[in-house]
Amino acid sequence: MKLYKLTNHNNRTRNGCKWAEDCEHHASGNGGLCGPGWLHAYTHPLLAVFLSPVHVDWWRTARLWEADGDVGKDDGTKVGCTRLHTIREIPLPVVTDEQRIRFGIGAAAVVWQKDGFLAWARGWLAGTDRTVKSAWAWEAAGQAAWAAWEAASAWAQEADTPLDLVRIAEWAMTDESLDVLLNDTN
Repeated sequence: MKLYKLTNHNNRTRNGCKWAEDCEHHASGNGGLCGPGWLHAYTHPLLAVFLSPVHVDWWRTARLWEADGDVGKDDGTKVGCTRLHTIREIPLPVVTDEQRIRFGIGAAAVVWQKDGFLAWARGWLAGTDRTVKSAWAWEAAGQAAWAAWEAASAWAQEADTPLDLVRIAEWAMTDESLDVLLNDTN
């Protein structure tokens, strides 16, 4: 399975594990996904970029690696592997702050379809309501990745299938309306 691994600018992950081209590590597969028993990766390069602020504090200087591995856990935002092999470094997708906000709005809207939120989201996406007051009310810019992560977590607890964050990430890179996304994911 093609996977994607983020490292910092020194090719290290949060706990100092060193990665490089043609590098392989193994983990026990014990414990929770966020514990030391798993090697973390993403299933799509856009998920790595959009969700990295949730998982690492050095996301602005991250490096991205194409990888393959043995996936044992998947929470819809990242996967846990018992074996992960980085093949080569690849360019980090470039996303704008607006696309990050779209991603957060899209994930939150799929899960949390409150009329007030959806009205605000449609206005923000259409460019008709991007006032400071409006953005502050929903903390759109600063919380986009967290909103997506929390939405995916909530969805995973309630639904039989994980939230399709890849579809939402791809939608965030377009100028499609929120209704297109909601029709595709419901």
